[in-house]
Amino acid sequence: MGSGKIDAGGATSAISFKSRAPLWAKLVATFFGIGLLRPGPGSWASAATVLVWWLVSSWINPHWQPAAATLLAAVAILVGIPAATRICRATGLKDPQFVVIDEVAGQLIALIAVPVSWKSIVLGFILFRGFDIVKPPPVRQLEHLREGIGIVLDDVAAGFYALVIMQLALHFGFLPG
Repeated sequence: MGSGKIDAGGATSAISFKSRAPLWAKLVATFFGIGLLRPGPGSWASAATVLVWWLVSSWINPHWQPAAATLLAAVAILVGIPAATRICRATGLKDPQFVVIDEVAGQLIALIAVPVSWKSIVLGFILFRGFDIVKPPPVRQLEHLREGIGIVLDDVAAGFYALVIMQLALHFGFLPG
């Protein structure tokens, strides 16, 4: 992993793995370095999340998959908020693009109670990334909350928007149930 030159816009401030933020916060916030990939670290993190979910879900009984996705999203939120806060404080940046644990949480939320298939994974990815980029109300307003809370909760809200559409797609037969 080492060091990458990154800031909220993607260019100048350094996140060094020797900075003031603890290693656990760097690893969590960047989703083990995925947030250092360019271009579009949020999209890389969402893609990694759906790939990991695809692999992990094959070992989980379909009956338990909704609970597992919910638990994983909750862990990403509960560990992600303090990790993102530590990174914000260490770098002085409000919402660094390399912090992608929020995308992990939001992407997992979009896939809760959705049968795992290539169609559901692709649709969940597209919907979550769309809502995360467009940020319909109140998603954009959540960004203004302090530090890690604002970083993570706006993506959690985007994940819930995607989840609603995913459930409607299931209900109306656009996705196999």
